[in-house]
Amino acid sequence: MQHIPGAWQRTARGAGLLAADGSSVPTIFAEMSALAATTGALNLGQGFPDEDGPEAVLEAARRAIADGVNQYAPGRGFPDLLAAVAEHQRRFYGIELDPAREVLVTVGATEALSATLLALIDGPDDEVVVFEPYYDSYAACVALSGATLVPVPLRWPDFQPDLEQLASAVSDRTRVILVNDPHNPTGTVFTREVLDEVVRLAHRHDAIIVTDEVYEHLVFDGHHVPLSTLPGAAERTVSISSAGKTFSLTGWKTGWVTGPAELVSAVLAVKQFLTYVGGSPFQPAIAVGLRLPDAFFASVASEMAAKAALLGTGLRAAGFEVSAPGGSYFTVVDAAPLGATDADTFCRELPARAGVVGIPLTAFVSPAHRDRYATLVRFAACKRVEVLAEAAERLAGMRRD
Repeated sequence: MQHIPGAWQRTARGAGLLAADGSSVPTIFAEMSALAATTGALNLGQGFPDEDGPEAVLEAARRAIADGVNQYAPGRGFPDLLAAVAEHQRRFYGIELDPAREVLVTVGATEALSATLLALIDGPDDEVVVFEPYYDSYAACVALSGATLVPVPLRWPDFQPDLEQLASAVSDRTRVILVNDPHNPTGTVFTREVLDEVVRLAHRHDAIIVTDEVYEHLVFDGHHVPLSTLPGAAERTVSISSAGKTFSLTGWKTGWVTGPAELVSAVLAVKQFLTYVGGSPFQPAIAVGLRLPDAFFASVASEMAAKAALLGTGLRAAGFEVSAPGGSYFTVVDAAPLGATDADTFCRELPARAGVVGIPLTAFVSPAHRDRYATLVRFAACKRVEVLAEAAERLAGMRRD
């Protein structure tokens, strides 16, 4: 790693990407997935489904390949997908967008987040406020942008923030308030009071709001409320979503950015030097997916809610204290009733103890705040019903043993 400039190496190390000797640091997801493979444990750690998405969408990708849609897409994305994203926003949320200026196709939401933060951060004096625990790429992207990550803790068991703590975290140095709703890793859906406060603070301190809405169609009770639809939010909000979670096609890595034209163009200016464009035949296929009937989108939420309930029953039977999720793929539990004092150790022992893999919530927090979440574990419910039933039985067996 000697070829990496010193400043970038220090940044990467600060983000947890490099060890002190310059070697790369494996993520907890890679470690736990490998443990699942070697032990035969059921992997409820990493958030990817074990079933493919709708046949109409799969067939559209096959057809695109056969029809020769195999070269570079336009920089912003194929016009039909740009139009489909705009139609989706109007259909579900009443948001009006110019698909040629206010929509950008990206290589999944993670690239969208990276490009957005790199585009919007002005320098080392900027701060990015996030809710903690947070999706692990946030800290890395903020560090690579040169800004400072300012976490606002979410409180067990409902994982809503204290509004006074949120207000104290946002200042005139805040460049971006980053909101993931529905939230990974906790599964919470933020209250309207929280969202309103985010908008108020963004106006007060002239901050930009960036939303990560990849679980938008996985809200269990009611419907997703995009932050950009709140009064005064649209003109300062960059919204990010993707196809992976909605259509169970996480490997296709097709996402999008929407928002004011000048902000989306700034993101494009960075994105074109990251991946340039994504997989061409997936784009017309996702356009088909976004135009599926309302019944499909309703079934996505209801089926995931049923899976989360099944998993929750097994977790409670095993003796965990469970935080009931409001959406997403994930359920968080407290393992303290089972004698756990450290979630990392508990999760490394769980495959041998119960034949199930989970992820310690401490993987999603800054090192200084690990004690707040020391015994909490995240499980993913985005698996086949028979896998979840078997996992529930295995977990319940811990109590019987």
